[in-house]
Amino acid sequence: MSAAQPGPIRLFFRFIWNAVNFTNHLVFNLIMLFVVFAIIAVISAGMSAKTFTPLKDNTALVLDLQGVLVEQRTIDSFSAAIAEADGSSAREIRLRDVLAVLDAAKTDPKITHLVLSTEGLEANGMAAVREIAAAVKDFKASKKPVYAFANNYEQKQYLIAAQADKVFMDPEGAFFPEGLGRYRLFYREALQEKLGVDVHLFRVGEFKSAAEPYILDAASAESKEADLYWMNDIWQRYLVQMGEARKIAPSAITEAINALPQRLAAVNGNLAQWAINEKWVDGLKTAEQMEQFLVDDGVAFDDENGSFQQIGLTDYLGHSKLQRKSKSASSEKIAVVVAQGEIVDGEQPQGMIGGESTSALIRSARDDEDVKALVLRVDSPGGGVFASEQIRREVELFKATGRPVVVSMANVAASGGYWISMNADTIYADESTITGSIGIFGLMMRAPRGLDKIGVHSDGVSTTPWAGAFDFARAIDEPTKQVIQSVINHGYAQFIGKVAKARKQSPEAINANARGRVWSGAQAKSKGLIDEFGGLKTAIDNAAKRAKLNDFTVQYIETPLSPFEQFIADLSGNSDTQGLVRWASPALMLMQQTAAGKQIRTDMQWLDRNTSGNRPVNAIAHCFCAF
Repeated sequence: MSAAQPGPIRLFFRFIWNAVNFTNHLVFNLIMLFVVFAIIAVISAGMSAKTFTPLKDNTALVLDLQGVLVEQRTIDSFSAAIAEADGSSAREIRLRDVLAVLDAAKTDPKITHLVLSTEGLEANGMAAVREIAAAVKDFKASKKPVYAFANNYEQKQYLIAAQADKVFMDPEGAFFPEGLGRYRLFYREALQEKLGVDVHLFRVGEFKSAAEPYILDAASAESKEADLYWMNDIWQRYLVQMGEARKIAPSAITEAINALPQRLAAVNGNLAQWAINEKWVDGLKTAEQMEQFLVDDGVAFDDENGSFQQIGLTDYLGHSKLQRKSKSASSEKIAVVVAQGEIVDGEQPQGMIGGESTSALIRSARDDEDVKALVLRVDSPGGGVFASEQIRREVELFKATGRPVVVSMANVAASGGYWISMNADTIYADESTITGSIGIFGLMMRAPRGLDKIGVHSDGVSTTPWAGAFDFARAIDEPTKQVIQSVINHGYAQFIGKVAKARKQSPEAINANARGRVWSGAQAKSKGLIDEFGGLKTAIDNAAKRAKLNDFTVQYIETPLSPFEQFIADLSGNSDTQGLVRWASPALMLMQQTAAGKQIRTDMQWLDRNTSGNRPVNAIAHCFCAF
């Protein structure tokens, strides 16, 4: 039977839309070509031939961290170049680059000081922030002075700044450690009562709460119990680390936070003075005073810029890359595959994990004879079960070659993120990593009542009870519910069975710590779900030890950039040409896609990805556990 043809009205509007869309793309493409040719023309006309300005003596490395901290860039080269050039909040900072810069600078005789500029840093968890803090602490072993300065500090930003020898803040600034919290919007009343949409949740485990906002008006008691348990663990660790850095008892920090109304009133509401009184900040300085302080402390004065002699994160990264390229590299490699973002089917761009695309990256590493070990860096709340299983199988196939696989968990490696991690020879996590959430669920929405309200009804015939059972316009009957729950039960049994085999425990023992419950990394280790504490470098070192490598090269296996994308990326990493991108950025900004904003839009996108597809039941292993 042929599909119904669209009517003339629909065809007319489709024509109008296609015409507008074509014009839109044509205009933007013309702008893009103009900008590109202009940049190339200026460079060809005699811009500086130097790739990077030579580093001078007595230079301060300014670790400027304004932007989103990521494991892998999620935006295209154009957007990245623009964000880097104009200091946009859309800028993405790779953790690996920060760690590489700090490691190189600590032995660089040209770098005499480190200045931490953490304001504007956005981090989706505590683990990556703790890795940077540890790297700053390691830098201090070089005996080079470390200072932090910001107009204001958010608590994750401050954890890095606290590692400095001295922490400074603007006199009108603020630092307010408010603690951890997680609040979500709940849609049950809007969906079921206002719109007439019936939401059916099928799950195993009372703690699997990811889809609760669609069936409840408030968080369940089990969800609150589990969340508060891991949050308290991470928060107490934050207080201890902050206290160690500032030589303050964690109890004193807690007391200051609890006594905020009284103590703030005593300083007439001056948050900066409050931070001084609590010894969280060493002094209050304007930006100009901070510049003079650094010059007085031994950093050379730069006459050309009228400030202290400095080099930023991006420029120093380019400088250190040139240094590394000049050294011979071993042909033996440790491959690092980054699995960042939600896990979904098929081919996905960087910033999401595709069942096909991420599997292909692991397969590429497996096919390379020079790769002697694999490190899978996981920063994911999970997603689709099928895609997660595809990736897990590739991990098993890599191990079957006799080469080791080590997982390094970042901020989050929960649910599907744990699924793809479980078969590693060793699983590393930070104590504040969020993991676990071993469980799956299925979510189905049906709207016969909503359609009734506007006079639309569904009717027809089918040759079996299942032909129309999954129609959005029809109510779900009990036999269909039983089928779906059976599929979810089977999926959960598969999940805990695979974990039990991988972790050498019984399914009963795994089930006791599963049922969708979320754990901190420290809690997960006590449950036998991870092996060791450590960051990315520790995981790479362990992989090298397992592979018996003394000299090796670390290679990130990623989708290669096109020549044009590489050209743009090179521009963004060079201060001599960043001015060109900054000049062009107003035109390039027209081509940027705006990021998904508020939670409603995010949740609706998540629903679209996870409740549609060619399978009648989409089993989901996902954790909404960010903070």
